[in-house]
Amino acid sequence: MTKADLPTFEPRGRKVKILATIGPASSDPDVLRELFRAGADAFRFNMSHGDHAVHEKNFRTVRALEKEFGRPIAILCDLQGPKLRVGTFKDGKATITHGARFTLDRNEEPGDATRVCLPHPELWETLEVGHRLLVNDGKIRLRVKELAEDAAHCVAEVGGVISDRKGVNVPDSEVPIPALTAKDKKDLAFAMEHGADWIGLSFVQRPADIEEAKALMAGRGFLCAKIEKPQAVERIDEIIAAADGIMVARGDLGVELNPEEVPPLQKKIVNATRLTGKPVIVATQMLESMIESPTPTRAEVSDVANAVYDGADAVMLSAETAAGDWPEEAVMMMDSIARQVEADDGYRMRVRMLDTPPDRTTADALAHACMTIGDTIDIAAIAVFTSSGSSARRVARERPAMPLMVLTPSLAVARRVALLWGAHAVATKDIGSFEEMIAKGRRMALRHGFGKPGANVAMLAGVPFGRSGATNLLHVVTLSGDELDDYEGDAADEPDA
Repeated sequence: MTKADLPTFEPRGRKVKILATIGPASSDPDVLRELFRAGADAFRFNMSHGDHAVHEKNFRTVRALEKEFGRPIAILCDLQGPKLRVGTFKDGKATITHGARFTLDRNEEPGDATRVCLPHPELWETLEVGHRLLVNDGKIRLRVKELAEDAAHCVAEVGGVISDRKGVNVPDSEVPIPALTAKDKKDLAFAMEHGADWIGLSFVQRPADIEEAKALMAGRGFLCAKIEKPQAVERIDEIIAAADGIMVARGDLGVELNPEEVPPLQKKIVNATRLTGKPVIVATQMLESMIESPTPTRAEVSDVANAVYDGADAVMLSAETAAGDWPEEAVMMMDSIARQVEADDGYRMRVRMLDTPPDRTTADALAHACMTIGDTIDIAAIAVFTSSGSSARRVARERPAMPLMVLTPSLAVARRVALLWGAHAVATKDIGSFEEMIAKGRRMALRHGFGKPGANVAMLAGVPFGRSGATNLLHVVTLSGDELDDYEGDAADEPDA
């Protein structure tokens, strides 16, 4: 077989990943194909919307795209979580005037301009005088002035129109409800059955929330903890340690906190997660105006750029691709912003401003050495052989200047790594010897466009081969091109089913 007969899977050419949400505007297979072509590296399924039949169809579409383009694609299923909501109103809505008294109670009768039911008994155990209740994404702000056994008498610090079943945020209380509702558990079982790579856990408040979800996942897929409550911010280090990745979900976080508190918190959370080598996603309202407009605001462009400069692993599009009028253009714009930032001469310095000292292990020392070797001599790429993805996360944590090619015998691991900064994942058969490692590393680097004959590639692996957690080998090789001439066919590299 000659080089011309081999499929080519060109890398994206950028380090930060793009996570695009699927919805009514993008569930058509042709639209999803164009989103992938435009730059989407992973797709988010919002389990708050759509039924399982719709999500099952989208699973099939994304997996078909994988086969068509020969590149692993991550699927993140985002669970709805325990959303608190008011009851209903006699006329479907009511108007609360500024400064007026308004009562939340346990009476299931339809509400009016003076009261409405709050059908969450667990909330009454935590409410105190002075606590805030934010309704409809914070558009209405109530403060508790007096508590009775079955009623919270509030004053409307900010009034407005309130309608049936609007969401309620309680930023001053840690509500004693589990992070997984009955619906979430059904959605989680569905996601695991269909091979979701990541689960987004909403409204995390404590590490125990993560442990409960992971127990149900039973080792299938990775868990991404969404940081959107003040209680999670207060325990951020514990939550990062318990989760496999973190999402800075600025929507609800911006409701429960003052808006000016969110930007520094975003940087703090990104940095704290980066120190562990786990992926961190910045999400919500990144290109919000592109829901209706083909171009974003300058402020939105700067917002995306800042997340890229901070070294986030991925940036996310929500309604822009799920329900907007310009889904493909939104992905193209995010891709263009990321490329422009990464081409900036100051990008490498900015992204390495965070000191990520290696742990005192051989694996961490070698991962750190990959970066310093690349800074010292001309390296076209780093090839990491991994069975769990751990070695790839260690190398990516260093934010090396050169591309990162992740070679793994597990298609599941290749998909999960698709959200990792700079990683181009390749699912391929495992290696059994040093000679096989060199040959496969050279061949894959040539096939995937990570260098031409004469270029140097750093290879990171573990001996004995095939054992997880045994990274202890770093070798620099020069590509020759002979590997492709002697290649016996695609089947020799395809991973076992």
